[in-house]
Amino acid sequence: MTVWQDDAARDLVLNAGERLALLVRGEGSYLWDADGRRHLDFLAGIAVTSLGHAHPAFVEAVSAQAATLAHVSNYFATPPQLALAARLKRLAGAGIDGRVFFSNSGAEANEAAFKLARLHGGVERPRILALENGFHGRTMGSLALTAKTSMRAPFEPMPGGVEHIPATIEALQAAMDDRVAAVIVEPIQGEAGVVELPEGYLAAARSLTLAHGALLIVDEIQTGAGRTGAWFGFSHEGITPDAITLAKGIGGGFPIGALVTYGSASALFTPGSHGSTFGGNPLATAVADAVLAEIESAGLVENAARRGAELREFLLGMDSPLVDGVRGRGLLIGVALSAPVAGAVVAAAQERGLIVNAANPETVRIAPALTIGDAELAEFRELFTAALADVQASLSGKVSA
Repeated sequence: MTVWQDDAARDLVLNAGERLALLVRGEGSYLWDADGRRHLDFLAGIAVTSLGHAHPAFVEAVSAQAATLAHVSNYFATPPQLALAARLKRLAGAGIDGRVFFSNSGAEANEAAFKLARLHGGVERPRILALENGFHGRTMGSLALTAKTSMRAPFEPMPGGVEHIPATIEALQAAMDDRVAAVIVEPIQGEAGVVELPEGYLAAARSLTLAHGALLIVDEIQTGAGRTGAWFGFSHEGITPDAITLAKGIGGGFPIGALVTYGSASALFTPGSHGSTFGGNPLATAVADAVLAEIESAGLVENAARRGAELREFLLGMDSPLVDGVRGRGLLIGVALSAPVAGAVVAAAQERGLIVNAANPETVRIAPALTIGDAELAEFRELFTAALADVQASLSGKVSA
């Protein structure tokens, strides 16, 4: 082990396992490690660095706001906070009645959503429906919404009232009644392997929740901020939810989360019912507002749609027995593999200088910056093809050239 690996093993808690590299610098879609080796980043911090690394708009926003005002308590408003709230409402179509709660992460945004559901439901509506294979965070409330047993089991008992149902319209129809406070869904289940909901699911969920007086909460933490080729995943089905949760890409690398509420749901939180010391501080909100402004002005939502289509075409046309299909939308893509070798593919890719991720043993997740162009795509094609060949050769007992 190197010195930095020894330091990490000694000083960092073991939740993330062994770190893969010591990264020291980034620019655009590239990262450099401590040995000076360049890596093409097609993970973007798991759909976080929307503008890539060290983008001028990001750097300028951090520098300018840090030199002005970094933090005040939520007893006060600040111009960046108000500007970002207005922008998020506009982009999400929340209307004049919409409101925004700011947090520091996606898990905290989903904690707020959980409490919103409780406020709406009261004692008469104790049920909250979430989906099997869904992922909403690691805090206790967001973990209760998450279905994965291996994540939940060490921390049982979870907060009560959450039921996990299959991601089918039929299962949702069977589960809905007037005792349901809320339904929470991801438009694409990222941690499950970039799995899309069945066609028409969000429209059916909107219809059923309206009929039964329940909230529809859409977790846009991984799908929001243009990643799917639309500003938000729910936009593809033309619905209006009661609330959405956001984080990851809206901050471009700066920690921030948000809950955007619509209509009557916006009146559920009252003074003292929820809070966050750092949530909505001027530094975080200034950076997020600058990131979203750049995504708008540079046409990066459209770029995500275009480049995502090009990536899908390449992946579907690959002459590799390991590629069994492609899932996802825009620049959130899951490459389905014909064998449980995603970890080996990720390792081979990193050896070649490409960063991707194993969402599960049979899926490689690809989520690059929204700024990628021809050069990055060409390099990705070369490196990913070589990584798959390396793994295929290993499976065949051969040595790859």
